[in-house]
Amino acid sequence: MKRIILTCPDKYSIVKIDKGELVSFLKNKEELIHQKGQPGWRNSDTEMFPVIGPTEATDFMVSTPKGNAIQDQHGLLRELTYNLTQSDENCAVFQKVYTANTIVKNSKFPKKSSKEKLSWPYDFRFAKSYELSNESLKITFEIEAEKGMPFMLGYHPAFKLSGDKTEICKSKTQEVGIQKIMDGGSTAYPVLNTQEIILLKNTGFNISIKTKGFNNFMLWTEVPNMLCIEPITAYPYTEGEPPLSQKLFCISNGRDSFEAVIAPFKDSLIKIVYL
Repeated sequence: MKRIILTCPDKYSIVKIDKGELVSFLKNKEELIHQKGQPGWRNSDTEMFPVIGPTEATDFMVSTPKGNAIQDQHGLLRELTYNLTQSDENCAVFQKVYTANTIVKNSKFPKKSSKEKLSWPYDFRFAKSYELSNESLKITFEIEAEKGMPFMLGYHPAFKLSGDKTEICKSKTQEVGIQKIMDGGSTAYPVLNTQEIILLKNTGFNISIKTKGFNNFMLWTEVPNMLCIEPITAYPYTEGEPPLSQKLFCISNGRDSFEAVIAPFKDSLIKIVYL
């Protein structure tokens, strides 16, 4: 599959997608996305499905109404390959299709996991669509599955930072700096019960992320030059809850849709949003 390039109508925004992965978002020639090969993370975006968070504490077992499934951290979706189903100048749609109980090879085995094979007891179709406008990049996730299927969903994009730890993430109720996020370690920093978060920078474009369906975020980085701002349906590290508690799972309606809108902006929008 060749790399897909989207261009907005005014030509000031360009998005590059490699096999379904958002690898570049240029706004007025400023790169907003963490680049592969730079310190911090080997990817630039991915999805977490049908589970979020580690599974080692339950011996990689996830309980479902159809029996136990073997899942590694953040689920098996990332082990599947996207196929391009539609594209034009400013839109592209990709999908992954899974047949129930199909064995999927775990790329983390044996160095980072003891489980060589993963599986899930439900069919699903997972579609990821991009739509680039002059103002923003809208990413929509559509999940078709059997009604009653339990699942968690997280979107995991990584954004480029200056490296000097001056950036701030802000919601309507919280404000957190890069050092505090780094101190949080692998469990990630929760920003819960909100559909919007803003990344504020000293220079260049700030970034607003507005969501539908997720209602929570978690923030993760181990380095000062990038930050993962992750819309999630549930925070998997809740104190007092057992690992992979049933309370963390959504229940499929047959077709479910989720949305994340990434909008670069200058300082003036902060006053509008938070007055």
